[in-house]
Amino acid sequence: MIEFINVEKTYGNNVKALQDINLKIDQGEFVAIIGLSGAGKSTLIRCINRMHDITGGSLIVDDIDVSSLRGKEVRKFRKRIGMIFQSFNLVTRTSVLKNVLVSFVPELPFWRKLTGVFSKEHKTKALTALDQVGILDKAYVRVDQLSGGQQQRVALARTLAQNPDIILADEPIASLDPVTAKQVMNDFKRINEEMNITVIINIHHVEIALEYANRIIGVRDGKVVFDGKSAEVTEEVLDYIYKGQIEKETMSQDKGE
Repeated sequence: MIEFINVEKTYGNNVKALQDINLKIDQGEFVAIIGLSGAGKSTLIRCINRMHDITGGSLIVDDIDVSSLRGKEVRKFRKRIGMIFQSFNLVTRTSVLKNVLVSFVPELPFWRKLTGVFSKEHKTKALTALDQVGILDKAYVRVDQLSGGQQQRVALARTLAQNPDIILADEPIASLDPVTAKQVMNDFKRINEEMNITVIINIHHVEIALEYANRIIGVRDGKVVFDGKSAEVTEEVLDYIYKGQIEKETMSQDKGE
């Protein structure tokens, strides 16, 4: 379980990215976080794996106070949490398999890190992860020869190989076409349901969020302004989350912008 208790995040220039966040997310949930750019969506999910440190309140993951972790404890904790980025973060000049094997590097003995030699067990886990996202046949293909959707699936396989309890995804379909985006979202949904992995996704595509996620968290100006089931999200709720975005667009059109 993930629990935010009065969480605050203030950056050095006194910008309040998160204010008074109180949330509980249970194991196996599929949660989509929506809101305008700059609302605090990315900051919220990046606090979960300590990519960002909170500046107030408490963040508890399975009875662990995340802020109290130090050094090796942080690295051990992060092994349980997979992170998917919009930019994929892949090494494009090497093979798909080698990119997935990267997930095992932190646990390797020094000599294996030095030589780049992975065990048979690691290779089996990596190939299994590629099979789980439907690109096992691409294992020995260079990443730069893949489509954007296939590259995102490599990133997802790399995350699955570390056997996480939680997957955080920061705008994972932002750079994909609509058909490919749905394929990637299908992967997330299947993994969530079949493996009981908690999926928390920060997403701009509201219609896709409503289609795939069971729970929607709306963030505005660093605050949670909606938290409920996807079926409860109405046009009025969306207007509240996005703070008059529709009116602004209409005004721009009236001005001929």
